[in-house]
Amino acid sequence: MSAVAYVNGTILGEREAMVSVFDHGFVFGEGVYEVLRTYGRQPFLFEPHVRRLRESAARIALDVPFTDEALLDRVRATLAAAPDLEEAYIRIVLTRGVGEFSYDPHSCASPTLVIIVKALGVTAPSAYEQGVEIRLVGVTRNHPQSLNPRIKSNNLLNNALAMQEAIRHGAFEALMKNYRGEICECSQSNFFIVKDGVATTPPIEAGLLAGITRAFVFDLGLETDIPVREGLLREDDVWQADEAFITSTTREIVPVVRVSGRVIGPGSPGPITRRLMEVYRACAARLVSAGAAAH
Repeated sequence: MSAVAYVNGTILGEREAMVSVFDHGFVFGEGVYEVLRTYGRQPFLFEPHVRRLRESAARIALDVPFTDEALLDRVRATLAAAPDLEEAYIRIVLTRGVGEFSYDPHSCASPTLVIIVKALGVTAPSAYEQGVEIRLVGVTRNHPQSLNPRIKSNNLLNNALAMQEAIRHGAFEALMKNYRGEICECSQSNFFIVKDGVATTPPIEAGLLAGITRAFVFDLGLETDIPVREGLLREDDVWQADEAFITSTTREIVPVVRVSGRVIGPGSPGPITRRLMEVYRACAARLVSAGAAAH
């Protein structure tokens, strides 16, 4: 099944979906986005994703001219246009819109809304069963006073360059430091270590995006009695970790068993990571089932 896209009120096929070359999302990168996935064809954690979309838009003075309910209706309509997808990847993109070549936000009459629905990419089962290797890269995460990483914007060159370095070394993901040399986040996911039974992830103040799945792991910690906390991490903390894992919307929780060629813990997914993975999937199924019944 090819992708389908909602573009400013019209649902189109992959080849027909277009935006203007004068759109500020294209010429200036002025836009924000969110990525969701489905379970049982139901959008998962829609409310926190939309809340973050609004927060990102507010940080670039971009109006969001619709209610959460109206956006969910448009997402569901776009999903319905792709009935043969078992599970879907959903990308919501909101840009400044079409206007004169000016940085003045008022130069665009109205924003552009795009909702892309396509097949959810499948992560190899071996990634979950055996773990993956990630790469500690030389690309530094954007300084928060330069481009605040808490804005989930279309400006992804920082992330792309980091991931390109990881790809050159055959790694699954790119782990980045901040300008102070502290461990920050990955190019497409958040990073956790486990030490002495405690799961720790860098704090928001380290200059990272507040991941929706990252926050969900804190909830899982309460459900499983696994301590999950924020804490400053440096390279030595990574090398001395008992376990490590990454989190993202599309990949859930993925065990990390090597970083830049160095083995983490025993070199296999650890018990804390496995327990969180198990409970994540159970909670996801339960929440989506409850949401589908309510809908």
